[in-house]
Amino acid sequence: MTSSQLANYKAVIYDMDGVLIDSEPLWKIAMEEVFREVGCNLTRKDFEKTVGLRLDEVIHYWYGQSPWKKHSPEVVLQMIIQRMRVLIRENGEPLPGVIESLNFFKDHGLKIALATSSYQVLIDTVLEVLNIRHFFEKTHSAEYENYGKPHPDVYINTAKMLGVTPLDCLVIEDSINGVIAGKAARMHVICIPEKTHSPNPKLSLADETYESLADLMKSMASVV
Repeated sequence: MTSSQLANYKAVIYDMDGVLIDSEPLWKIAMEEVFREVGCNLTRKDFEKTVGLRLDEVIHYWYGQSPWKKHSPEVVLQMIIQRMRVLIRENGEPLPGVIESLNFFKDHGLKIALATSSYQVLIDTVLEVLNIRHFFEKTHSAEYENYGKPHPDVYINTAKMLGVTPLDCLVIEDSINGVIAGKAARMHVICIPEKTHSPNPKLSLADETYESLADLMKSMASVV
């Protein structure tokens, strides 16, 4: 992205998992442990099928594939959330380039928001652990939407919360469901592919792709 391109936008909206924090391995740990506890023996490789979906959608997907008798899907959801909170507090660190990029966009006058499929309680945990809450004008969870990603509503409504149009927004994503959501919202999507999953050629749907936020910042060095 060049300086002339950046001038076309008024806001940047970050996804959270896999963009701000390397939480995908933590999700796999939490889900594997909890699903095993309820008698559903899934492996971490299985969970690649549901990356980017809202947690309740993930649980109902696997319940449909292999129904368990111990605990309702709603109880399983809360068990996974609580396990994730512990894992984030024990392991949470910002991914390379996160702090640099937040400062960069703030210094260049862009509004900054967060739009994620994760639940609000996990948003609060991540922002606290990483000490980055002060950068974000708005945070929005797909738990408040009728549909999670790849449906675009979480991004469309985040733009409304910021008081900008979707066409004025950059999106930073890591999953195919997130990329689809951002593109469907008519936003410019930058993809930082999550590293623990098999490469997905469909991520080429994104407008731009970088190995990390640090690499994105290097590409913008001419802006400074």
